[in-house]
Amino acid sequence: MVGQVNKSNQQPGVLTNTQQQKVDLKRDNANTQAAQTPSPKAASDSVSLTPQAKQLKSLQEKAEQSSGFDSNKVAELKKAITEGRYQIDSEKLAKNLADFEFNVYG
Repeated sequence: MVGQVNKSNQQPGVLTNTQQQKVDLKRDNANTQAAQTPSPKAASDSVSLTPQAKQLKSLQEKAEQSSGFDSNKVAELKKAITEGRYQIDSEKLAKNLADFEFNVYG
């Protein structure tokens, strides 16, 4: 009986029913206050593109839409070759091939 008066028989870390109710009530009050407290508004981020970036994007879209070669020029060259009007400058061709190989292989 004396143990009950001074609570010497209570295990450490174990709460009585009344103590647990008080802890639960405090926790509920804290959660309610946290939910009711308006959080500060987050700063909004913004992104702006430079004129060069806009131009690059435009060129990229244009390149994606193109076929990669000028079909009109190809048709003109084919027609000129079949008609015998296309003249090959062998000196210029040889120079361009040599320049290309020098640039590729060093």
